Amino acid sequence: MESHTYTNELINETSPYLLQHAHNPVDWRGWNAATLQKAKDEQKLMVISIGYAACHWCHVMERESFEDSLVAATMNEHFISVKVDREERPDVDQIYINAVQLMTGSAGWPLNVITLPDGRPVWGGTYFKKEAWIDALTKIQEVYEREPEKLEEYAAKLEEGIKSMDLITLNTEAIDFSTYDTESLLENWGTTFDHRFGGYKRAPKFMMPNNYSYLLRHAVQHQDTTLLNYVTLTLDQIAFGGVYDHIGGGFARYSVDEKWHVPHFEKMLYDNAQLVSLYSNAYLVTKNPLYKEVVTETLTFIEREMTQDSSGAFYSSLDADSKTETGELEEGAYYIYTKEELQEVLGEDFELFSDYYNVNSFGKWENGHYVLIKDKHDADFVAEHNIEAEAFQKKKNTWQEQLLAYRNKRDRPRLDDKTLTSWNGLMLKGYVDAYKAFQNESYLDTALKNAHFIADSQLQESGALWHSHKDGASTINGYLEDYAAVVEAYISLYEVTMDMQWLQKSKKMTDYVFEHFFDKDKQMFYFTSKEDAALMTRTIEYRDNVIPASNSIMANNLFQLSHYYDEPTYATTAQQMLKNVEAEMAQYPSGFSNWMQLLANYQTKYYEVVVVGPEASEKIKEINKTYIPNALLAGSTEKSDAYLLEGRYVAGETLIYVCVNNTCKLPVRDPKNAIESIKITK
Repeated sequence: MESHTYTNELINETSPYLLQHAHNPVDWRGWNAATLQKAKDEQKLMVISIGYAACHWCHVMERESFEDSLVAATMNEHFISVKVDREERPDVDQIYINAVQLMTGSAGWPLNVITLPDGRPVWGGTYFKKEAWIDALTKIQEVYEREPEKLEEYAAKLEEGIKSMDLITLNTEAIDFSTYDTESLLENWGTTFDHRFGGYKRAPKFMMPNNYSYLLRHAVQHQDTTLLNYVTLTLDQIAFGGVYDHIGGGFARYSVDEKWHVPHFEKMLYDNAQLVSLYSNAYLVTKNPLYKEVVTETLTFIEREMTQDSSGAFYSSLDADSKTETGELEEGAYYIYTKEELQEVLGEDFELFSDYYNVNSFGKWENGHYVLIKDKHDADFVAEHNIEAEAFQKKKNTWQEQLLAYRNKRDRPRLDDKTLTSWNGLMLKGYVDAYKAFQNESYLDTALKNAHFIADSQLQESGALWHSHKDGASTINGYLEDYAAVVEAYISLYEVTMDMQWLQKSKKMTDYVFEHFFDKDKQMFYFTSKEDAALMTRTIEYRDNVIPASNSIMANNLFQLSHYYDEPTYATTAQQMLKNVEAEMAQYPSGFSNWMQLLANYQTKYYEVVVVGPEASEKIKEINKTYIPNALLAGSTEKSDAYLLEGRYVAGETLIYVCVNNTCKLPVRDPKNAIESIKITK
């Protein structure tokens, strides 16, 4: 067994990120009641350091500062030092990232904050070099000893600022969303589009799947070919870029450059989940084989590296860093190649490979290394090289096998093997969306296995969820993001299985959320439950980011559930929530694209497609082959008294009812006829 010079209290945690710091000389503690009480009892300032397992600069700061005995001596003498995994405690992270945003104008991870003994922040930033970190600690401790009232005064002002950051008020104006002008809003948004490489005219470039999911829908429903071309250009360029792992499948978190070439190499479950959904839907619209390939390879990667075999739970992330031959941790070391390595592995195929993946000035990164990047579709490449498409596909498969075997001899990136309920909900929905598009039964099997894991391990009898799961134990009271993502995933699972348990569980969780998270005055949901210990402020998360806001997902869920259950409270709450964000949405549409999905539901007819009879499964599969963003599906193979199904069963027949607001057309038998009767375009 490995012996360590130092061991601190983090040794008792389960988070891989916290365990990475368990042998630092810094006397780290976890975020818990005992730690917070100790700071108050001893009247010591706290250092609150927040990061996550896959974070490159978190590892750099650990190496330079937190493993250093001089830094540790300063921290241990004067401070109570608290390490937080932002993925485990997004509520804590939200407060302190807002604080650093206010103090410095920008924020990210690692996030390092110094607070008063009661947890109110007085200073903070992100990554610091060792000398700057020691200097900051020393100066703030001096102020605390000599002029504590200065820090107290600053903390009070900052607290006010933090509390006002996510203030949302009840909008009592009458707004007719059916005539809402999205065109001028999109015109303004469109000024930021990069029409060469896709995405936005800036670097770094994040994928922002919920942005393109909405833009895809708008383009289809408004028959806007210019917008559709921009969306498909973006999806093509992301799939061509080094941000997509051409050898092992799956996406890195973002690209540091404008052409999606050099990724920030960490792979997060939530990015891959949402991108699987996006590429699956884009395939339904375009039938582009590239999108099918991306989904297939990404789900192969998820199955191979991010799934717990026995339970079907999904892991959180793979680190950006891995060890080189010299034993040093280096970002991207597992994924990059020199020309010599590629020549050795690929032999006589190297020339063709290097042309396809740009082992040239276009694909060169640094220190003689290449990040693989494509710049043309396969159909164009094979035509240019006069190769049979099938023969080329075989070559590609061989290259992938050879290079995957080669790089697997290297030190592999570290896996964060905790399971987060919210991210599992996103990945579960990704599998359902892929199943809808490609009808691959193994995708549905995986989705069901994960759905049962959540139901059996994370969902309690009361309707409450746990947030995290590791080593057989479920921990941390669920946040709004957990309920929102799982409800959304379970609704989509019901749509393909017709198994009422998923819809019933969605309703039970939704009712629990109303009881424990809802602010009746603002008509929005808090991020934390009323059962949770109070923090400095109880935030309402409503701006969409790399993951849609928990409130926007919840509002969309309520809209759907109001149709399934004829529940007026759900319908009026969803509409009121949208009204509450309307003013900010109009100014900053890219931060509200998932809200705009809800808005789009009011701008065209919204359909309830109900399939009842012994062949309901087959007919639903047929319907799912068409992109229909303005409809929900309900179905049963037998008689049912569920709201949308009651009185619709006819023995020996399978009938499809297409309805709008409980008014139905005559039932039809052929899915094609049903699809033709649905008006997708505005």
